Amino acid sequence: MSRALLTGRLGGRARPAIPIAALLAAVLLSSCSSDIPEDDAAGAASSEQAQDGGEGAKFFDQAAYDRQLALAGTAPRGPADKPWEQMLDPQMTDTAKYAKKGGAKGVHLCFSNAGVFNPWRQVGLKNMKAEVELHEEITKFTVLDAQGKDDKQISDIQELSGKGCDALIVSPNTTATLTPAVQEACGKLPVIVFDRGVQTDCGVTFISPIGGYAYGAAAADFLTGKVAKGGKIVALRISPGVDVLENRWAAAKKAFDKAGLQVAEVKFTDGDPSKAKSIVSDALSRHGTIDGVWMDSGATAVAAVEAFEDAGKDVPPITGEDQQDFLHAWKDKDLTAIAPAYPTFQWRTPVIAALRVLGGQEVPKQWVLPQPVVTEENFDTYYKDGMPPLHYGACGCEKLPGYPGAWGGK
Repeated sequence: MSRALLTGRLGGRARPAIPIAALLAAVLLSSCSSDIPEDDAAGAASSEQAQDGGEGAKFFDQAAYDRQLALAGTAPRGPADKPWEQMLDPQMTDTAKYAKKGGAKGVHLCFSNAGVFNPWRQVGLKNMKAEVELHEEITKFTVLDAQGKDDKQISDIQELSGKGCDALIVSPNTTATLTPAVQEACGKLPVIVFDRGVQTDCGVTFISPIGGYAYGAAAADFLTGKVAKGGKIVALRISPGVDVLENRWAAAKKAFDKAGLQVAEVKFTDGDPSKAKSIVSDALSRHGTIDGVWMDSGATAVAAVEAFEDAGKDVPPITGEDQQDFLHAWKDKDLTAIAPAYPTFQWRTPVIAALRVLGGQEVPKQWVLPQPVVTEENFDTYYKDGMPPLHYGACGCEKLPGYPGAWGGK
């Protein structure tokens, strides 16, 4: 099983060296990082890999699955209107030893970012920068972009560790490779890790939403409630070997098997809308009728919708994501849909956590955030008129400085 470890956070991918508790397993299995090079992952993509899922999958961990689904039904602690400050089942840790003399004032906050190589990360970074603007105690904010390169991020972390930063936020590009650099930094200043995991618990806190099992199950359970037993499902996946995506599919396959739904096609799209559209078109040609579409990420959901329209078919129940182009299609075409979110509001939380740490306040060792799901009932909360197609509804950014213009909205 591929997972990140605490030797001493969501996601990761190395073999366990020590046992971990159920909570840690749930959190660690939910990152979007991978140490598999993109070319190798693409080369490894096969029909057999795509189909692998459910309880027999090598990525499936029953304890983590159970824990994530339980967390999905748990009421969070924290302000009702600020999900980026909320916590699920937090186990607090003392941070007195990191308290800045004179309190959290005149703070130099630093951030080592894996990169801004997709719209989700671009929206997230805007959120983080705007959150910084809310805190006058932060007098300097230094951001280094690793451009998706491990070697550059290792160098970035080393540079920031000696740059007079009071605290360091890290979103690792990959898990195992970045672990030594994070461990080294932990010996010099407080480190806050978020979004993607590393194989050490030296960070003061690790911040992430619930995880891949909860995401995949939410989407699959929606389809099992809409599609009759024996119905045909097309599953669109991005790429193999990324644990959060494997977890999403494992949870979905488990739900489909239990409900007696037929997974007619499971294909990797590589996040390419044209490829996704072609896959759905080919599936319609082969099977005649497709009763539902499940996706491990909704970036190509609009392309899937277009494939049905081009074939003159009604769009069946479909899952997507909180990206605005899909939400717009959902509204415009009156789709039967659901959209689990990997919320971009999580980019606000590390800034808040860093200031609490420097103020000597307790924070959760594992800061698990809510993971919202867009439904017909709460749709208007996440669909925003005037926002660009690649904006994300669960950004929690509506009251941040510069909104909506800084996010490309009108």
